[in-house]
Amino acid sequence: MALFTPQEALDYHSKVRPGKVEVMPVKPCRNQKDLSMAYSPGVAEACRAIHADKELVYTHTGKGNLVAVVSNGTAVLGLGNIGPEAGKPVMEGKGVLFKVFADVDCYDINLAVTDQDKLCEIVKAMEPTFGGINLEDIKAPECFYIEDRLKKEMNSPVFHDDQHGTAIISGAGLINALEISGKKIEDLKLVISGAGAAGIACGRFYVSMGVSPENVAMFDSRGHIHTGRKDLNPQKMEFAQKKAFAGLAEAFKGADMFLGLSQAGLVSEEMVKSMAKHPVLFACANPVPEIDYPVAKKARPDAIMGTGRSDFPNQINNVSGFPFIFRGALDVRAREINEPMKLAAARAIAALAKEPAPAYVLEAYGAKEFSFGMDYVIPKPLDLRLIEYVAGAVAESAMNTGAARREIDMGTYRQSLRERLKASRERMESLVKAYGW
Repeated sequence: MALFTPQEALDYHSKVRPGKVEVMPVKPCRNQKDLSMAYSPGVAEACRAIHADKELVYTHTGKGNLVAVVSNGTAVLGLGNIGPEAGKPVMEGKGVLFKVFADVDCYDINLAVTDQDKLCEIVKAMEPTFGGINLEDIKAPECFYIEDRLKKEMNSPVFHDDQHGTAIISGAGLINALEISGKKIEDLKLVISGAGAAGIACGRFYVSMGVSPENVAMFDSRGHIHTGRKDLNPQKMEFAQKKAFAGLAEAFKGADMFLGLSQAGLVSEEMVKSMAKHPVLFACANPVPEIDYPVAKKARPDAIMGTGRSDFPNQINNVSGFPFIFRGALDVRAREINEPMKLAAARAIAALAKEPAPAYVLEAYGAKEFSFGMDYVIPKPLDLRLIEYVAGAVAESAMNTGAARREIDMGTYRQSLRERLKASRERMESLVKAYGW
């Protein structure tokens, strides 16, 4: 049953004040003295200080808490290439999630640019303004080139969430699924349906976790990716197998895991029945997964099943990752978000699933209990402890791997995050109420 009507969704975006975000000052401007410090002549003191030491931009401006969500609207949410204007509501929504879940400020930057080098130049030119860059809804394979080039040429964290968000959250679920099933990751036989940005990134991430590349059978819209094909880009070639499967059904036989990032209805009950013991199925096509949750569980009650939906267990939702990953990276002024930081995030999310869910989470989902097991290998996105677990793990990993430009005391950091988020949410709630919502 739908939670809202199309008109309700349009009203949400348009009524009272168009859009979903507002820029508000955090310093007073009540009198002549305030005005003279906010702008001229007092602002010159901050300018001189930064000119003498560029690192002071983090002290005297909001750069250290500001992320750009950058998109050209070429691969929006499953809506496809709808352009930067039509994609802007999604990017504003991303800004809302950054703020609500991690108190990260965000500007959405929607660019009418499809040339990948030009887009890179524009984003690089914005580096003095932003503490980090979240690339979003940019189609493959251009997204791989854009992220790789920006990571090499910028001294700030660059993170394409369409790639790494799903990889990190599903990776957390996989960590716990392996523990429950007693399987070893190096023995895992994996089938991936969907070879776009998320599919390639998930495959790469699982390999970094210990999955053997030879055990990954990846499918795109034209079928199995194997070395006999002549239409593969370099990213797909990474997963080309020597043996060619005739179709998904053949690859499913004896497989330990299926990851779906493609379209509804591709997986049958018979295919699920043919998998190995205690199979893992993460069917993430939205809004309808590759196989419905009840159908898959009926076919294989021993399956650990997850989808992108909130009305079934084990929701694979990027909001459980990106706000907190940036929070941790920003707080240590990281130069990048590297592979160890991503792995640390996945392990932290997996660890939180082993903790009993607090009462407010149970109330939000109308449940009596969430406890570690087949139906709870990924914590709920509304669990506010994610900021402590994930941001803390990412910040610590950044310091341990040399990515951080600033050292922080981990003993007090997690507590400060909890207090920061509470204060931020109180400010936001008062503003939303002022608008009559």
